[in-house]
Amino acid sequence: MKRFIKIIIVLVIFLFLGAICYRIFIDNQNNDTPKKIVKSIKKKEIKKEKNNYPSYNGFLKVSGTKLVNEKDEEFVLKGVSSHGVQWFNDLYTKDNIKVLKEEWNTNVFRIAMYTKEGGYIDDSSIKDKVVSIIDNCIDLDMYVIVDWHILSDNNPTTYTEASKRFFNEISRKYKDNPNVIYEICNEPNGNTSFDDINKYANEVIPVIRKNSPKSLIIVGTPNWSQDVDRVVKLGFDNIMYSLHFYSGSHKEELRNKARSALNNNTPIIVSEFGVSEASGSGGIYFDETDKWIKFLKENNISIISWNLSNKNETSAILKENTNVIKDDNLTSTGKYLKDIFKKY
Repeated sequence: MKRFIKIIIVLVIFLFLGAICYRIFIDNQNNDTPKKIVKSIKKKEIKKEKNNYPSYNGFLKVSGTKLVNEKDEEFVLKGVSSHGVQWFNDLYTKDNIKVLKEEWNTNVFRIAMYTKEGGYIDDSSIKDKVVSIIDNCIDLDMYVIVDWHILSDNNPTTYTEASKRFFNEISRKYKDNPNVIYEICNEPNGNTSFDDINKYANEVIPVIRKNSPKSLIIVGTPNWSQDVDRVVKLGFDNIMYSLHFYSGSHKEELRNKARSALNNNTPIIVSEFGVSEASGSGGIYFDETDKWIKFLKENNISIISWNLSNKNETSAILKENTNVIKDDNLTSTGKYLKDIFKKY
């Protein structure tokens, strides 16, 4: 009998303890604290290491005259521009852009989508080529500048409605993507004034910002994007103003304009520069380019060089009849620019 009673007592204790354990289990299922702990651990495990690309830096912002990342750390874009996509699209492959990233130390690629000269206004299907390049840059963790490349059309107001359609489609497609940067008018020229540029920008920028409110936007300046000292600022955040130079044609006088812009608290970006004369040929002007790079580096100004093509001109980085970026195929310009970017 005593043995039977002992067995009953053990069973009761076992059942009691089991009930307690079951209750704890149920309570934990309804309590998300353990889940939060697991999520916190996972976040720490996948925390991005600091790098020079969108995966770490996210949406870029303007702070005073400086470009900063989403963590408010100073940041510099450095890269190469395409030539006209309508002419040299076979060069703008994922592999070539990857070489620019990994071997040239660049973090941005600029897509020069001409408006005229066989560009978007003449053939809107060129947009498909642009989208393909954008997607490759995103896959490579690169920033990419979508450049509405006005040239012979002089004034950006000429095709305002077409620009709004284009940028609406692109900014809607990439609305949540920090990689994509918008350059809304390459080089206003002729008699184009700041009034013209701002009239155009005040129509185009809201279209982009409606879809992608945090995206960086670059606005051209009169006289082939040289008059940065006279910028009439727009009423939007995260706007940079473009300065373009070709070292064989633009020297200390234009650098002084850049200094004035900085003194006026105008944020500038060199979204296109060349080591030749403004025509794209002549040179290479090594000494004058070195002066420019020294000035730009001292002021943490972003730089994009002209151009990835195999055209028979000084500013092209590839030799004629080549289409792969490798040292044997580089022109003297290509070799020089590669060295600049690796040190910038």
